[in-house]
Amino acid sequence: MKAARYERLGAARDVLDVTDVERPEPGPGQVRVRVALSGINPTDVKSRSGATPRAVDGFQVPHHDGSGTIDAVGPGVDPGRVGQRVWTWFAAVDNRWGTAAEWCVLPADRAVPLPDDASDELGACLGVPALTAHRCLFADGRLNGRTVLVAGGAGAVGHYAIELAKHAGARVISTVSGPEKAELALRAGADHVVNYRDADAVDQVRAFAPRVDRVVEVALGPNLALDLAVSGPRTVISVYAAGADVPLPVRALMTPNVTLRFVLLYGVPPRDLADAVDEVGAALAAGALTPLPVHRYPLAETAAAHEAVESGAMGKVLVDTTV
Repeated sequence: MKAARYERLGAARDVLDVTDVERPEPGPGQVRVRVALSGINPTDVKSRSGATPRAVDGFQVPHHDGSGTIDAVGPGVDPGRVGQRVWTWFAAVDNRWGTAAEWCVLPADRAVPLPDDASDELGACLGVPALTAHRCLFADGRLNGRTVLVAGGAGAVGHYAIELAKHAGARVISTVSGPEKAELALRAGADHVVNYRDADAVDQVRAFAPRVDRVVEVALGPNLALDLAVSGPRTVISVYAAGADVPLPVRALMTPNVTLRFVLLYGVPPRDLADAVDEVGAALAAGALTPLPVHRYPLAETAAAHEAVESGAMGKVLVDTTV
């Protein structure tokens, strides 16, 4: 089969190679997926580049997320799953067979049924972004009737944070950096969108909701002043992206009894991850989730796809493993 892989860490064009490798067979508790589309996340390019290094066991096929069809199962897995369309998550965790290949093998619970009316594009957009959004939103309780502020509502995590929050009955405000991103956040279902670069951004948020209950935060340092200005005793600021270290204004956080939560999926307890997968799957089945704008690359151009992610492509970068 054809697969993109790397044997050492470094720049995409230096270390990624698309080559023929032997098609893997599923082991106990695993399924094999004929991959249709492979989704790339910042965590994938960071692992490959060495920014967040992980040991390479001979070689690594990258990417956690994707969509496809189960074509074989290992011992202990229901044979009835053969032929099932699925979306994948954490495919490359403790596993060399990520989704940047014609086939991948992974634990059966990391291949989740994809409804008949959900496209391969939508399935490949889920995984890390949707599960991260879920953890940011629901780790501290339900959202019905509450107000959520989503920073960066045009990004992948922001997109699913808006949709999952709306599905749960919340009011949603999103901050963005310009008109095109504002349109994406509104399309995802945000009730109110604010350009955080506006001098009166805080006033615009307060005019809609004097206080928010949850903040899904992509850039704590630049956005903390705005977050605190609209926070109160019930507010949880969930941070899912690591930028430069931030000096914390302890008194300003303490006075309103704000909670800071840091979210990295790799450290989330397995039971909580399983619950998130179930609830994202339920929202998907209910038609509450939509794909991001998609940028497609053929498998042979996986390095270029990584570079697109690194350059900040708006939407979702997917690798089509069938061409």
